[in-house]
Amino acid sequence: MSESEHNELTIDLERIIRERAGKRVPGFVIRWLKRFIHEDFINEFLRRGYIGVDFCTKGIEYLGAHLTIEGLDELPAEGRFTFVSNHPLGGIDGVALGGIIGSKYNGHVKYLVNDLLMNIKGLAPLCIGINKFGAQARNLPQLIDGAFQSDNHIIMFPAGICSRKINGVIHDLPWGKAFIQKSVQTQRDVVPIHFIAQNSPRFYRIANWCKRLGIKFNLAQLFLPDEMYRSCGKHFTVRFGKPIPWQTFDHSHSPAEWAQWVQDEVYKL
Repeated sequence: MSESEHNELTIDLERIIRERAGKRVPGFVIRWLKRFIHEDFINEFLRRGYIGVDFCTKGIEYLGAHLTIEGLDELPAEGRFTFVSNHPLGGIDGVALGGIIGSKYNGHVKYLVNDLLMNIKGLAPLCIGINKFGAQARNLPQLIDGAFQSDNHIIMFPAGICSRKINGVIHDLPWGKAFIQKSVQTQRDVVPIHFIAQNSPRFYRIANWCKRLGIKFNLAQLFLPDEMYRSCGKHFTVRFGKPIPWQTFDHSHSPAEWAQWVQDEVYKL
């Protein structure tokens, strides 16, 4: 692989920032951010050129993470499913689920993710980038519809952001209802997943202080690459529940109420 091809695979944080914020961000800030997100550590893996499901499985190996997987063998080999999980880590959990589910279903999986992740070339083939702001927002409904109409299994974190510490307990914020509506519309059964893990106490302190101070910007998100780095070598448990038939989600409850019900079922696993 040529040097230019290697460079296409790696993250160039400075380029991303310049494209989104122009020259308003000082160089010393960019250099600090490069160190803080462990750009060199990440790029060392990205240069290996793994794509799609291989990217996910090899990524977990690179981090030295250990996974205990429960309930996966009981899932049907046929069908189209919406896999929904709590989101405790904001990084490793997504990569791990892509590898686990993608390996079982021969790569027929798609994430609905923040469009920033499309900058990771090895992961991009599995992703449908969502930008609720910007020019792409006009096409958002069509992108989501296309994903659910396809033959791919869908992986979603309905909370939208990773878990917070609420009253001393690590827990997702209330789940969005879109996965209920789209799963019913496209007749997909829903598979609940409980990913048992947590970030460092520092992460939750920052998130809670932002909430108390009324800071709307998700400052804690900036710490997620460092949280991923801190998780190297750790052990996580992933529990798959039985598929919930799409017909379950009838008019006896609103889609938002059904979403809350599924979230509660996840935490019972």
